[in-house]
Amino acid sequence: MKDTQISTLSKKTFTYTILDTIAVDIEVTANPYQLPIEELFTMAARINKKRSFLFVSKVLGKHLPIYPQKGLLTAALLAARYAESIKGSNCQFTNEFIRTFSQKDPQFKSIAFIQKSINPVIIGFAETATALGHAFFDCFESGEYFHTTREEITSLTPSITFEEEHSHATSHRCYIPLNMIDNEREIILVDDEMTTGKTAVNIIQSIQAQFPRKEYTVVSILDWRSEENKQQFAELEKTLGITINIVSLMSGCVQVNENGKLQEQERLNTYQEINPSIEIVSLSAFFEGDCPSINNKAPLIKETGRFGTDSINNKELHTKISEASKVIRQHRTGAKTLCLGTGEFMYIPMKLAVEMGGNVFYQSTTRSPIYIQDIDGYGARHGLSFPNPEDPNVAHFVYNIPPDEYDELFVFFEREVSVENLQPLLNQVKKLKIKSIKIVFFSH
Repeated sequence: MKDTQISTLSKKTFTYTILDTIAVDIEVTANPYQLPIEELFTMAARINKKRSFLFVSKVLGKHLPIYPQKGLLTAALLAARYAESIKGSNCQFTNEFIRTFSQKDPQFKSIAFIQKSINPVIIGFAETATALGHAFFDCFESGEYFHTTREEITSLTPSITFEEEHSHATSHRCYIPLNMIDNEREIILVDDEMTTGKTAVNIIQSIQAQFPRKEYTVVSILDWRSEENKQQFAELEKTLGITINIVSLMSGCVQVNENGKLQEQERLNTYQEINPSIEIVSLSAFFEGDCPSINNKAPLIKETGRFGTDSINNKELHTKISEASKVIRQHRTGAKTLCLGTGEFMYIPMKLAVEMGGNVFYQSTTRSPIYIQDIDGYGARHGLSFPNPEDPNVAHFVYNIPPDEYDELFVFFEREVSVENLQPLLNQVKKLKIKSIKIVFFSH
């Protein structure tokens, strides 16, 4: 067998065999909400010398299409877990969240249920956890949020920088007002998973060196740190004189065994391409495109969180999204629709997708190169690659969209890009046999 197989050795022990080459043994040591492991992730092989495997989330909306409500709901479960395990408060919505999570097509909208007395600074990690971090922030009545970025904005000086060594794009930057970080409030770091926890260690060291405080919390859906990794956190706490809380929906131990090298298989286009109808939709009337531009292009928008936001502005953003969704719904013609965020621009497209009606799915493009194999259970069965229309020097990928799966595609770009730069993406999408494509811009 050459797929990603799951062998269940016990209720708490699983083995994932990835393409007959990588075996990942997982022992689940904590699962407080008893979520089925197969509903959280599958696995794939990365084209990356630093780390050969990837946990392909089934709840993030990055590499796999999801009901967009599932992404918001996962963040709410993490917020409930944080409230219960770190703040000792009783979250009245937890059981409802768990029941909704188990539904195939969950109906859910974000709610702010963590009281104003808890007022943290929340940081989402680019690019994968920008939506997760923002949706986690939605659950707070009072707080501030920003996400790190891989973008280099030459007109600005980042307040913080740090590295993510195993990633395909390693440098993170934070372009935020100093008063957002120059304080002693609790900082909550939100990521999709921790394998070693090195990224969290790096950003804590970077923040503490410039803007010291007493308490950090690291929130992730999955926590696979080894005992050695956990000891590194304990030593960091002792060295810096801080407390580091840990919150996750599932944690345990991971052992990886590799046998041989993977080879990218040639994929033949054996099906007929079609020429879809293409429509341009602008939502710039609803959003503030007054933030700095990159490479003299259209400006970035204010509302993403890249430049920092707070709970008051976040409520205004939800109103803007609801108004913008009315325009998007007028352009919707398909029975089964895919909404595609781009790179770090994930949260606003995900929220729009929630308000677009039934049978709408969501995912995003990514910088991560993954081995493609069209085999049951594997985490990257289909894949397209193209230059990022916003920066042709960066390769982007989109995974797990089989031909004939959707009859309509909305692609969301934070800022307007040229027709010339869009063409490589459109040429790739022709292979998917999607009849109607809408390109949506938020700034021009």
